[in-house]
Amino acid sequence: MSVKFTADHEWINIANADAAVVGITVHAQDALGDVVFVDLPEVGKTFNKGEIAGVVESVKAAADIYMPVTGEVVEVNEDLRNDPALANTDPLGAGWFFKVKVGAPAELDGLMDATAYDALLKTL
Repeated sequence: MSVKFTADHEWINIANADAAVVGITVHAQDALGDVVFVDLPEVGKTFNKGEIAGVVESVKAAADIYMPVTGEVVEVNEDLRNDPALANTDPLGAGWFFKVKVGAPAELDGLMDATAYDALLKTL
């Protein structure tokens, strides 16, 4: 599994060449608490790196989901829309948010690996 992380607590799994999978990290779902709603992006919509691609709402707060790389959304997780708690119970698996066709692969180099992300979490 080839996973990278953002400072905004999104993860992107780039193992599949056709479409990378994006979700929120364990840290993000812990901070949010019980997720009650997700607003997922439209399939076919293109975002630049750092643009808001969706929103996740919990009983405590709402948080924007930022696009980790420039690309086109090719699929959204309808299971998550129907059962937002998947973001809590399996944030790195069944709780994924959307899949993106990466438009600028070089941007992946600016993201953190697991070691760097763990180091970031220790500073929070």
